[in-house]
Amino acid sequence: MTDDIAVEQLLLDDEFGYSIVAEPLSRNIDFILSDLQTARGAAFVTLLKEITNHPAYCALKTDPSIYTIGGERGEDYDNLLNAARKAVEHGYRVFILPNPKGFRTADFVFERKGVYKMFDLKTISGKNSVGSRLVESIGQSNRVLLNMPSGYNTRLLAADIKSYFELNEAALEVLLFKGKSELSVYRRFASNSRFYAEFKKTYEK
Repeated sequence: MTDDIAVEQLLLDDEFGYSIVAEPLSRNIDFILSDLQTARGAAFVTLLKEITNHPAYCALKTDPSIYTIGGERGEDYDNLLNAARKAVEHGYRVFILPNPKGFRTADFVFERKGVYKMFDLKTISGKNSVGSRLVESIGQSNRVLLNMPSGYNTRLLAADIKSYFELNEAALEVLLFKGKSELSVYRRFASNSRFYAEFKKTYEK
């Protein structure tokens, strides 16, 4: 019997005339994250749902829409928490992913209105860092969250996003948080001939 289908069963004495079967045991979350590396389509979404239903997750007392597994907090935890709180403001439930050994994974699973997505977070602090940070995310997730500072050059940002989609055929979405604003850029938008003008108009609102 393998780990992912293991069922703990308690058989009572025959004199009682019945048996009790417990709920299926949850898979180790590292196994689920490993499966995500190759899953596609509906199978991928099913794994994201499995993560969000995993009993290892607990809501933060201070932020009940943010869920963590606990344990040691990495050096990037403050950036993760800051971005997660912004996501909650936009109506998401946020699950911070652990860092398994042996392979790279993303940072978050977001759920909003029954839609599940996995994002790799890139917190932008410098004025010329978006392009390189987007390239770093290739192989971790096909969706990237950019937590942006104010004052970043809009045309340079648009050019970096457009270049990212051209470099990464698997890329689906770049989600940007800037202040209180949320903007999603999908491949079709980035490939539009009016992308720069439309992006500038939307991003600088």
